[in-house]
Amino acid sequence: MPDFIVVGGGSAGCAIAGRLSEDPDVTVTLFEAGPRDSNIWIRFPVTFYKSFKSSLLHWYKVEKLKHQNDTEPKVGQARVLGGGSSLNAMIYMRGAPSDYDRWVEHGAAGWGYKDVLPYFRKAENNEVYSNDVHGQDGPLSVSNQQYTLPLTKAWVKACQEAGIPYNPDFNSGELQGAGLYQLTTRNGRRCSSADAYLRPARKRRNLNIVTDKQVVKILLEGGRATGVQYVENGRVKTMRAEREVVISSGAVGSPRLLLLSGIGPAAELRQAGLQVVHDLPGVGQNLQDHTDCFLIYDLKSSTSYDKYKKLRWQLAAAAQYALFGSGPITSNICEGGAFWWGDKSDPTPDLQYHFLAGAGIEEGVETTASGNGCTLNVYACRPKSRGRIALRSSDPSVPPIVDPNYLSHQYDVDRLVDGIRLGQEIMEQPSIKKFVKASHLPAKPLKTRAELEEFVRRYTQGAYHMSGACKIGTDEMAVVDPQLRVHGIEGLRVADTSVMPFVSSSNMNAPAIMIGERAADFMKGNRI
Repeated sequence: MPDFIVVGGGSAGCAIAGRLSEDPDVTVTLFEAGPRDSNIWIRFPVTFYKSFKSSLLHWYKVEKLKHQNDTEPKVGQARVLGGGSSLNAMIYMRGAPSDYDRWVEHGAAGWGYKDVLPYFRKAENNEVYSNDVHGQDGPLSVSNQQYTLPLTKAWVKACQEAGIPYNPDFNSGELQGAGLYQLTTRNGRRCSSADAYLRPARKRRNLNIVTDKQVVKILLEGGRATGVQYVENGRVKTMRAEREVVISSGAVGSPRLLLLSGIGPAAELRQAGLQVVHDLPGVGQNLQDHTDCFLIYDLKSSTSYDKYKKLRWQLAAAAQYALFGSGPITSNICEGGAFWWGDKSDPTPDLQYHFLAGAGIEEGVETTASGNGCTLNVYACRPKSRGRIALRSSDPSVPPIVDPNYLSHQYDVDRLVDGIRLGQEIMEQPSIKKFVKASHLPAKPLKTRAELEEFVRRYTQGAYHMSGACKIGTDEMAVVDPQLRVHGIEGLRVADTSVMPFVSSSNMNAPAIMIGERAADFMKGNRI
């Protein structure tokens, strides 16, 4: 019987299991529903889009998007050891300091920027920066790009021409500006949470890593979590925990597992055919996601990564990587970024841009007619739309209700309209315009408010940054307390992006790992 059971081997779960197993006097079992991270496409930064379109991503069909013409797209959650950190574009972003101070204002005491910064630093091993906001001794490798396409550098210059200054470090505490992302890579290869926390720990006898096993229920006795039920070869088995169970199954998986265990809104549980173990109305509520739109441009010549779709260029890149460990294979394609304002009254930038030096890379995004293109991805940083996770049935094999409710708040539409308008302006600047043949999506520049809003409602999609459905707090809709303990249940915590009261203004991997680091310290009884 292990002391601790960690359910979910994603960005946070790997950090928790690795840190807990540093103590030789405790035993830890980590469950991951997906396989080990042995797929070759995981290793090379440039092939993230291949793994992202593979079976390592579990797709959920969402409810009809009432504010987007009743479309029914899919959203994906990683299903592999390392979770999203094994499949994502490796962008290292923490968000704005004010994101975390906002959490405190809404009941997450002890989660302000001054509280979480030491854990970002604890996790980080930065190859460039060593100062009061960056760490040098952590397990997570953070590096500058080894290879950056000239097209990306031209786009960063275009941002400056549009009035957005250069920012050399988006994680300095100041978001605004344009620049090149740092990446979670090491020596030209991906550094996932599994690489950072589990590979050094695998020889420890006190750590048991169990893959391809789906946990379907938390065992509860007398108001306490005592273990888990999981499926092995079609049979339900049980494992008990001596001390604690921590759920790190992701933005969909964590609230779903609580609901399947009888923890959640009583009426919804009964409707799904479950016995109510603990009435906790906030489980599954407060679901959030960044939303984004894509501007796609046709290029005059083969100046983007699209040229590597041809075999001769693939062979050249492979040879460079094999001989020198360098070149385009070390690129994450999404090299350039920017943060700026749509609403000038907001003290913090509310728009994020990703520049991808290629087209048709992300799921559902078109390629260009010529086969050579680039993509400008426009995010709204702090969405106000809220959705939910719920059960259709008490049967764990039945997919849950996933209703992100995108664009239900007009604020989100307004910010994306602002973002598209500014994005078009950036792409008209001399440094990038000289490469562009024509706009591909939209087919012609959008000018009127009606055109912009119609485009936003038609083409906006989720950004794979779902969070919030098990939020930290002390109000009646909070699911966990500030130490990530599930309200009303002993020996049970939740630790992943689902606990965020508000989604941070950035990519999710670094915040998820920070949450995992904090959870491990809470469970150890430590504090930085």
